[in-house]
Amino acid sequence: MSTILSLAPQNVWKHFYSLTQVPRPSGHLEKIQKFLLDFGKSIGVETLLDEAGNIIYKKPATAGMENRKKVILQAHMDMVPQKNNDTVHDFVKDPIETFVDGEWVKAKGTTLGSDNGMGVAAIMAVMESKEIKHGPIEALITADEETGMYGAFGLKAGELDGEILLNLDSEDEGELYIGCAGGEDLTATIQYKEVETDPEDIAFKVVLKGLRGGHSGLEINQGRANANKLMVRFVNQVIAYDEACLVSWNGGNMRNAIPRECEVVVTIPASEENDFLDYVNECETTWNEEFHATETPISFKAEKVELPKMMVPDEIRDNLVDAIYACHDGVMRMIPTIPDIVETSSNLAIVTIGGGKAEIKILSRSSRDSMKDYLNTTLESCFSMAGMEVVRSGAYSGWEPNVDSPILAAMRESYKEQFGVEPAVKVIHAGLECGIIGAVMPGLDMISFGPTLRSPHSPDERCNIPTVQKFYDFLVATLENVPVK
Repeated sequence: MSTILSLAPQNVWKHFYSLTQVPRPSGHLEKIQKFLLDFGKSIGVETLLDEAGNIIYKKPATAGMENRKKVILQAHMDMVPQKNNDTVHDFVKDPIETFVDGEWVKAKGTTLGSDNGMGVAAIMAVMESKEIKHGPIEALITADEETGMYGAFGLKAGELDGEILLNLDSEDEGELYIGCAGGEDLTATIQYKEVETDPEDIAFKVVLKGLRGGHSGLEINQGRANANKLMVRFVNQVIAYDEACLVSWNGGNMRNAIPRECEVVVTIPASEENDFLDYVNECETTWNEEFHATETPISFKAEKVELPKMMVPDEIRDNLVDAIYACHDGVMRMIPTIPDIVETSSNLAIVTIGGGKAEIKILSRSSRDSMKDYLNTTLESCFSMAGMEVVRSGAYSGWEPNVDSPILAAMRESYKEQFGVEPAVKVIHAGLECGIIGAVMPGLDMISFGPTLRSPHSPDERCNIPTVQKFYDFLVATLENVPVK
């Protein structure tokens, strides 16, 4: 039995534990949808699954609270499936194994799923409670937020009619978010005809791992290494100095996670083996020196493998390597009026080359649409010059802050009364669903808040235990003090 069941508040942690037992990686949500449907029906609240795969709950007001504005509690059901290279885990079948480490809950070698499982667990606790005083409540638990916010995009007008939206998907307790960045996906592809390798050459599989990775919005400004950007430095040099040819490249696996691992297969003349292996060791040493302040020890190793029959032709290889090298990655600009907040950034998330096709996926973010378009055009130009077809998709605008929000004023007052300090009011450089939902339901008064999480989207993900109690107490107080209509 998981020790997290003994943590406070138990009514939240018991539901979070139950969520860890139901596989819910993005794109594989049948089990969690059934679980949430069964839960809603079991506690007697109106429950439905909409056409976009979202779960909706509706709970009437408690006696005497019928005149309050209707609140929508919102979170997403899916989680990012990331694991350490030496962890055996099938996210489609296996439960998440949790453990307590001091004041933190962590998972054994995988992402924890507290993003956004803690928000879902809090919703379940509210829906189940017979003690909380509240006005009418709706809950929206969206599908596939992490891979493209598909549930939010698929929400139909008229399915909900709340006036206030409380998004439970931010990651610093004591902070109220009133705005977020918009984003867009870029996918660059090219097909090519493979050529035969030189039968006199030898082949190596080169593996980079040990990077921290993390959330490509929240942690893009922390100086962490991108596995694809490190690998291209190596590949570029061994092409130039060791006559290397490229067979395959696999780096990163989630559009919104900073890539932690990368693997390439290259061929070289046998006479270059010693120089090649020396350079592998040199890169490992150099990168650990460059990133000692932000990364755990970086591992960069080469293993001799059987010579493949086919490889990427030289011209295509050179164009791809040049484009990956030139591609912007990381922070482009901070918000000029709030210089400690990232305005515009990109994440070179996934690079897949081999078998006659190359595909590169990038997620760009900006709280200013004009800068997002500038960045995307920069990226598009980079890969177009390499002869690749570039497709933009999944664009969503940022959520514009409203400092005069009535629910913001009520929540600030409530937080200070409960905890004796003012909450921080911020804009977040991440893609919350508020902007998309707000476009479907114009006029919504929206706030995002949550417990403290660290390193979401990576196996270092952890949830700070004391902040869960504060988060839930604040949520309950907010529901009890919702303004009248």
